[in-house]
Amino acid sequence: MALPDSIDFISAASLGCRFITAFRALVDQAKLKPGEWIAIHGCGGVGLSAVMIAKALGAQIIAIDIQPSRLESARQFGADFLLNPSKVDPIAAIGEITRRGAHVSIDALGHRTTCANSIECLAKRGRHVQVGLMLAEDSHPAIPMASVIAKELEIYGSHGMQTTHYPRIFDMIESGAIHPQRLVTNTVGLHHGAQLLTQFAEFPNSGMTIIDFSL
Repeated sequence: MALPDSIDFISAASLGCRFITAFRALVDQAKLKPGEWIAIHGCGGVGLSAVMIAKALGAQIIAIDIQPSRLESARQFGADFLLNPSKVDPIAAIGEITRRGAHVSIDALGHRTTCANSIECLAKRGRHVQVGLMLAEDSHPAIPMASVIAKELEIYGSHGMQTTHYPRIFDMIESGAIHPQRLVTNTVGLHHGAQLLTQFAEFPNSGMTIIDFSL
């Protein structure tokens, strides 16, 4: 898939894999519609990408994260409400904000708690999308199946996006509907990038870090 001349390399680098993953989760899997409420659990690269995409789609956005800096980034990218689970019960807060629960909710982190919260915060006939990978002790989370049955919820998995669908994102970038380069908060050389890879579990940055081999 050729990169349009109007899209710079930093914007292109910011698409993979976080932005394209969030795009498919919201557009193809959740089929998010204008005016719907979406809860985004986890505001790392995928979560912040989801905030930006949901804003472009005309949704009402609730961003959830325990790090204030990431919540502030979510606010800058268009989130309507910010929730810190270390201070409030996100399920109760989402119910109060939306008055019925979210139409769509995604776990952009990949943790048994965020997975359960994402399902429990949904309204009747709501759609949960699991985007964050469930690894190690979180690989077999307990699903609140009673809520799934009672509210007739839909649960989807989402993993990446086919390159044949990239033109949809390119069109949105060229039209100014989305600005993925705004997600890039740091550009480093290869040596520094190798050091950052060992710190992934510590979530050292908000947004995305791009490794530039020329540095």
